[in-house]
Amino acid sequence: MSISASDVIPLSQARANLSELADQVKAGAEKIITKNGESYVAIIDAKRLDYYHQLERERIHLLLMADAGNGLADVATGKVKEARGTLSALKLRRSTKTPR
Repeated sequence: MSISASDVIPLSQARANLSELADQVKAGAEKIITKNGESYVAIIDAKRLDYYHQLERERIHLLLMADAGNGLADVATGKVKEARGTLSALKLRRSTKTPR
């Protein structure tokens, strides 16, 4: 959904017309409230906000699944290191560094 100039409202005007703005948002509009001429907050329908949150959760799950797939592919091709040995090497390297 695109935002038009009529959907950008100064905070002072939003205060005076909040009920009307809420009705417009419930009917499908999204409003951008400005403060000192800059974007400040948005008003969107609560159901739409829930939908946006659901989309974000799904995106995170897809990214996690892709990362897991990449990890399994690394295991299959032997691009892995044994955890204990790697951690021991890191600790040893840190302990032998000279302090500044």
